[in-house]
Amino acid sequence: MSGAATAERPAQQADRVENKPAKVEAFVRLFNEVPVRDLIANLKTKVETFEVAGRIFPLTLNDADEAPNCYICCPTCAYIDYAMDETRNFAAHPLLQRALNALIGACAPLVRASGLDHQAQVNNWLYSTNPVPLLDRQAAASLRADLIGRFPDRAIVIRSLNDVADPATVAALKAEGFRMLAARQIYIFADRSASPAMTRDMKRDRARLRATPFERVGNGDFTEADYARAEQLYNLLYLDKYTPLNPHYTARYIAEMHRRGIIGLAGLRRPGGELVAVTGLFENGGTLTQPIVGYDTGLPVADGLYRMMMAMGQDHATARGLFFNMSAGAADFKRRRGAVAAIEYNAVYAGHLALRRRLAIRVMETVLALVGIPLLRRFEL
Repeated sequence: MSGAATAERPAQQADRVENKPAKVEAFVRLFNEVPVRDLIANLKTKVETFEVAGRIFPLTLNDADEAPNCYICCPTCAYIDYAMDETRNFAAHPLLQRALNALIGACAPLVRASGLDHQAQVNNWLYSTNPVPLLDRQAAASLRADLIGRFPDRAIVIRSLNDVADPATVAALKAEGFRMLAARQIYIFADRSASPAMTRDMKRDRARLRATPFERVGNGDFTEADYARAEQLYNLLYLDKYTPLNPHYTARYIAEMHRRGIIGLAGLRRPGGELVAVTGLFENGGTLTQPIVGYDTGLPVADGLYRMMMAMGQDHATARGLFFNMSAGAADFKRRRGAVAAIEYNAVYAGHLALRRRLAIRVMETVLALVGIPLLRRFEL
């Protein structure tokens, strides 16, 4: 991880420790002013502001009876429905595919017994990846004590933790009784130096970006028509090519998140015409993610649209001294661009819950550690 130990740039140090209050308040206000389904069409949740020990976080509240729901608020959807859907990648190996489906099906009663869908989720920005600000042990203890007092029947959940960007936070949460449930394998560009080593593919991507006939679209250049087109491009990639279980972000969501300064946008368009590729950029907890990525999948692969969106994200992270969390999937593509693999975890506190739920969560943690993580690493899921 060349550069990961590089001295942090002063402008980034505060972001490692705190969420930005204005950003949290803008996010919560949006989801209280606009019906959730108008923003994320396949989601049911309640969004609140959570303040503890001088820290501020977005908080989502969910109940088991709200299913079907999107996996960003629903562990049953993540560990059962989404996992089942992922076995499509093994269509060429039908015996393995059937075995994995059987294993997931056998674990379904355990996941349901955990009651994890009845949860209070801290720092949930409603993305597949929610970068977590640094939590020391004192902050973790305060957070835990406050939430179990307010929600004595809900599991406390924090998603999107990994040992590359969050080792101190993971250690603090474990020390305060949180259990780490493996979720998926992600890829992180961890070189935060001002001049990271460039792989051959990274150099090719930037050469493509310099030579493309498409026009670059900056954060201040997006129009109302661009928001609608951005939804179309996201759907082409994440819902049509991958799976409809992914969040259904709407044009209104993209527009509101952008106008309110919660995400930045960048893209490419035909000269004087419509967008052909788009990415949304979200900075938090010392990490950059791309919750919105889309491109015109009908155009030739040789146009390199996805490669250029990734290059834009990587360059943005480098300029800001951030980890670049490239999320899951496309393992070879991301490794060839300098990313390292990491297991992502959901931190769960259940010490205040009924024995049956605590035991189910403990068994889940063990099964995921002994079976899930080896499978994630073996098949780069």
